Amino acid sequence: MSGARSTSHHDDAGHPQGTLRGYVTGFVLAAILTATPFWLVMSDIFDNKTVTALAIMAFAAVQIVVHMIFFLHMSPRSEGGWSLMALGFTIIIVFITLSGSLW
Repeated sequence: MSGARSTSHHDDAGHPQGTLRGYVTGFVLAAILTATPFWLVMSDIFDNKTVTALAIMAFAAVQIVVHMIFFLHMSPRSEGGWSLMALGFTIIIVFITLSGSLW
């Protein structure tokens, strides 16, 4: 069947490609993870500024993971494990950045 269409979401080189559903899910999560810290600051929900800063950094860390999964398509299965190593490196850099920001 030369006219059959592949249902796999990979390009010719075997790299995963996103679906519309995945991109919309990632966009909605990213929008929520952006709007919530803005609301926390504007509504002055927490009396303590340190708690507010920690909450914002937690939302930022979760948003980084959302971007890596939904937009960069990083998973332990992709690219022979190199994506997982890149994820570990990213987590280390994020930890250093967030720690430096708090300090």
